[in-house]
Formats: sequence, structure tokens, C-alpha cells
Amino acid sequence: MTNLSVFISVPLVAAFFIPVVSRKVKWFPDVCGILTTFLLLLLSLQTMNQETVYSMGNWPAPYGIVLVLDGFSCLLLIVINLIGFISTLFSFEYIERFYTSKLRYYSLFLLMLAGMNGVVLTGDLFNLYVFLEIASIASYALVGFGCYSRELEASFKYLVMSTIASSFILLGVALIYGRFASLNIAHIALLIKQYGMNETMVFSFVLLLVGFGVKAAIVPFHAWLPDAHPSAPAPISAMLSGVVIKALGIYVIVRLVYNLFGMTPLISNLLIYSGVISMMIGVLMALGQWDFKRLLACHSISQMGYIVLGFGLGTPLGILGGAFHLFNHSLFKSLLFLNSGSVEYETETRNLEKLGCLSQKMPVTSATSLIASLSISGIPPFNGFWSKLIIIIAAVQAGKPVFALWAVIGSILTLASFSKIQRYAFFGHGRHFDESTHKNIKEVPGLMKMSMIILAILCTITGLLLINGTNGIFSPVVNDLTQGPVPYIEKILGYEFTNISGLFGN
Repeated sequence: MTNLSVFISVPLVAAFFIPVVSRKVKWFPDVCGILTTFLLLLLSLQTMNQETVYSMGNWPAPYGIVLVLDGFSCLLLIVINLIGFISTLFSFEYIERFYTSKLRYYSLFLLMLAGMNGVVLTGDLFNLYVFLEIASIASYALVGFGCYSRELEASFKYLVMSTIASSFILLGVALIYGRFASLNIAHIALLIKQYGMNETMVFSFVLLLVGFGVKAAIVPFHAWLPDAHPSAPAPISAMLSGVVIKALGIYVIVRLVYNLFGMTPLISNLLIYSGVISMMIGVLMALGQWDFKRLLACHSISQMGYIVLGFGLGTPLGILGGAFHLFNHSLFKSLLFLNSGSVEYETETRNLEKLGCLSQKMPVTSATSLIASLSISGIPPFNGFWSKLIIIIAAVQAGKPVFALWAVIGSILTLASFSKIQRYAFFGHGRHFDESTHKNIKEVPGLMKMSMIILAILCTITGLLLINGTNGIFSPVVNDLTQGPVPYIEKILGYEFTNISGLFGN
């Protein structure tokens, strides 16, 4: 992969092409959406074990805009486009049932995908902001896609909080540009190493951390998430929880900390404490929920805490655990939201107290939901167990056993929360369960089942990545981040450029 712009241009072209054709060819949105996301998935898989810097218009960095592929951006590309493809498969019949305008749905979906791909690839701060806004605006519209009062209220809350966050981010970028007259991330990192951090740069870092903290739904910036995720269509909920809060939030925070400003003990402690607080508050919020999707949304806050804790430790093992849990969470949380969509598709309710005995009538949904519940709860041999175990061991090795204990407690409470789902929705019933309303329930259509089965298989086998796949997927992430800003700078600007500055080498 040398021309990285295809990850942005292909979904953008498809997004604007769908409305033109679909008014006369009704089946076009589904076919175009599925084929586009499948192509992007294949292209993202080809980026494994590759590092590329693509200069737009052949203008080299730091004078032109560059797209950067390294281990971390490769991991996010695979996650984004994998969940994007699975979600479009699920959307084929789900959107037909509940919504009317498929052409608008798929156009917004592909715009969101293009924005996220741009965020993880760009090496330029202002273009990062532009791609962030493309993905965010599309996600606002998709959250309120049903146009009911509850959905519009959730979308408005998401829009307001996210717009404030975007304003913080834009102000932070402006301050950095005013200080160094550059927007290239590697060039700014080089200048920070040369001139150091002053009050303006510290303030800009705080603005960026708060802005992207809102996008990542880290406590205390999480208030929008419990309303937004349940209100969106199920495949969009899977995207929001599975990839959006990671690509627009966690990824950028990690990139800024490790490759731009540099990891310090103060930043490490800040990330660790915010991770543990998010972990516990999210799971405690989930315990009291009876709305299936709202319960899952609260767990998104909790699971982001594990990822932030892993990256906050700053050790190679901690980074490995954070990256692996980021990947695993995308699989099992997307699967859980698709499970909730399947249940709502047949029963027309998300209230656990009105559900019951679905394991016999919806065996595929029940079995895949059980696998995802065990995965997120950290039960072996499923993937969530291995990534949580790595984070816990990393915390102990880093001399922070108290935080490892909190991670264990959070996992136990997560198991209790998902036991409630299995008890009331699938293997028992709630107190308001009416058997007469469940007589005609059957399993969901084929593509919806296929989506859930694929994710359930991945949740089962991805623990093997620790044995066979770390060299191709996770080791590059660990290597890129543990070495600090210098290799990132040299990769983009070239060794000759950095050597001229007199900062590195002889």
C-alpha cells in the first residue's frame, strides 16, 4: 500500500455517488455500501507489516500534507474497516425494517468511515480536525436517524457536547500553530524537543486532552454517551462503541501523548487515574440499567477505562494490553450491540423486564450473545480474558497492584451485569414478560445472523493472536510507541532533516 489516500477517497466518492444513482436503482445503496466496505477491509489487511508516508501532491513534509501508515494506524485501519463491513452486512435487512431512506443512511455511514480513516492516517493537525468533523457530523445525523423525539434529543446532546470539544481542539491546534508556525505532527514534535514546553504549549495540550477526552467518553466527559449509543440504529451503535470513540478519541490521545508531546510521569498518572475511574463508574452505571442498549453503552465507558489504563502505564506490556483490548473490545462490543438489534428486530422492545426465553426461539442470537458476554467479562478462553490479563499483569509489574485490583473488581462487576442480560433475556424472563407477545418470534434473517456469527468466531479465536499474530499486528504498535517521538519524526521528516537540526545522532 503506497497510495494511502484510497482509504479516504473511495468511501467519499461512494458516499456522494449513492444519492445520484439510488433514486432510480433502489438496490444500489445496499450493494454499494457492502462492496465499498469489503474493498476497504481488503485494502486495510494489506497494510499489515508495512510502513508508508504518502505525500499529497508530492509535497514533502513538513511543507505538504502527509498520510502516515505505521503499526498503530494499521491496527486502527483494520478495526475500523472490519467493523464497518460487518455493520453494513447487518444493515442490509435491519434498516429495511425500521427506517425508510437507505440512500441517506449509507451515504452518512460511508462519510463517517472516510472521516475515521482520515483521522488515523493523517500526519497533519489541522487535517486531523477536518476529518474529525466529517466523521462527527455524520455520526450526529446517524444517532438521530429515526427522527423520534428521544433520538433527536440524544443527537442534540451529542452534538452540543461534541461541538464544545471540537472548539477546544481547534483552539489547541491554533495555539500550536501560533507557537511554531507548523501543523505537521512530526515537525511540531521536533520543535518541542528543540525548544521545550512553555505555558502556551501546556495549555494547548490540556485543551486537546479535554477535547479528545469528550470524543473518547472518558469520565468526566462521558455524559453524552449513555443517551447517544442506545438511540442510534443497532449497526451504528456497533460503530459508535466499536470504533468511533476509539478512532476519534483514544487513538488521538495516545498519538499525541507518545508521538507529539511525549509521555511523562504526570501524564502517565493522569491517564491511569482517569482509566480506573472510568472503569468503575461505567460498570456501576450499567448495573442499574434495564434497557439492553443503554446497559451496553455504560459498559463502553467502563471498557475505555481498561484501554486508557493499559496505555497510561507506559510499559511495553501495558501498551500491548491496551492495544489488544482496543482490538478485542471492537469485536465483542460490536457483537453485543448487534445482538441487541436482533432482539429488538423480533420483539420490538429493549426492556429486559419484558423479555424472556429467547434462547430457544433465537438460538444464534443467544449463543453469540453468550460468547460476547463471556468475552467482555474476561472469562477464558475468550479474547477479553487475555487482554485484561495482560493489563493486570502490566499494572503489577509497574508497581501499581492497587490499580490491578480495581481492574479485577471491574471485571467481576461486568460479569454480574451481563449475567442479568443472559438471565432475563435469554434463559429466563423478566417480571413483565408476556408469553403471548413472544409466540411468533423467530431467528433474524440470514445476513444479520452471518454478521453475529463472524464476530463470535473472532471473539473465540483472537486469543491465538497472542501466539501467532503479535509480530504482524501488535508488536509494531508496541515498538512504535515505546520508542517515543524520535522514530516517528525520522519516519516522516527523514533522518537527514532531523540530523540537520542537531538533535539526533552525530
